[in-house]
Amino acid sequence: MGQYSDLDIQGRILLGPGPSIVPPRVLHALSHPLVGHLDPQFLELMNEVQELLRYVYQTDNPLTIPVSGTGSAGMEAALCNLIEEGDSVLVCVNGYFSTRMYQIAERYTKGVRRLDRTWGTVFTPEDLDRALTKHPAKIVALVHVETSTGTRQPMEGISEVVHRHGALLILDCVASLGGEPVCVDEWDVDLAHGATQKCLSCPPGLAPLTVGPRAMDAIRNRKTPVANWYLDLSGIEHYWGKERTYHHTAPISLNYALREALRLIYIEGLDACFARHRANAEMLWQGLEDMGLQLVVPEEIRPTTLTTVWIPEGVEDLAIRKALQERYNVTIAGGLGDFKGRVWRIGLMGNSSRPQNVLLLLGALQRLIAKARTG
Repeated sequence: MGQYSDLDIQGRILLGPGPSIVPPRVLHALSHPLVGHLDPQFLELMNEVQELLRYVYQTDNPLTIPVSGTGSAGMEAALCNLIEEGDSVLVCVNGYFSTRMYQIAERYTKGVRRLDRTWGTVFTPEDLDRALTKHPAKIVALVHVETSTGTRQPMEGISEVVHRHGALLILDCVASLGGEPVCVDEWDVDLAHGATQKCLSCPPGLAPLTVGPRAMDAIRNRKTPVANWYLDLSGIEHYWGKERTYHHTAPISLNYALREALRLIYIEGLDACFARHRANAEMLWQGLEDMGLQLVVPEEIRPTTLTTVWIPEGVEDLAIRKALQERYNVTIAGGLGDFKGRVWRIGLMGNSSRPQNVLLLLGALQRLIAKARTG
């Protein structure tokens, strides 16, 4: 084996769909001394993390916790805790990550149906009403901000339809939590899940999740055990609840970082945080349109955290993204699935949502596209 030099990772200006730029205070929090997962200091920090998560989720749900795992672990936890074999599940599929919800649900029950819509579009309450009238379901799953398409699902009237049909509502908030309003109690969402590395600007590895009273009743009245031991909330809630009963070793340092990341949002204030994301997104949208580029979705369903733009004719996707990184140290993402090679995905999430980042990206794109067109 050869010799290895000291680790030397060059920082990037992260303007893709995640991760986002982590603030220095959050990085510093990772360096605090490690303690045990039942140490009184850590138990107190757990209380603070739960309080701050309720703040960003805008909920009073007691079981509001960071699941130990990335956003996909949160997605699986949401589904596996509510699904029993034979249950009917309706997954609203309009992008890459809603497709992932469908694929996970399929592993827990054969009774999964898709309600498909074209990529770049969203669902209406009437869509759900028709689908549930035809095929009743126990669970309906939706993605709030679909990062593969750059759409934001309007939530007005959604829960009323779902609950009228006797179903539970799961909402994926991975790309919206901390950047777009997520109003769990006001929207009457039964279970919402997110991730730390996007608008919360924390390293990946935790998945904030909140469970409402209907979902808690469903979990506690299951006829069979949850088919995933590690993500079984009936065990995890005893660790995060008053009992503090050992379930698994929590990622201590990541929880330090999450506590600090949430504290920074609390200091800024949710309204100010959302206004910052909105102002910077509008600057980006206007700048892209001024360059003659076409945005994928209309503004009324466009999130402030993730923008998709059609790649102009005659411009090579990978070449532009490679040049952005090599010459300007800026990272954006290409398309997934149906949009692969057709769109760029630009994220202004959390600490990455800064006017200086928008101006740098716009200037760099303008130069690189002009050069690509002239050869």
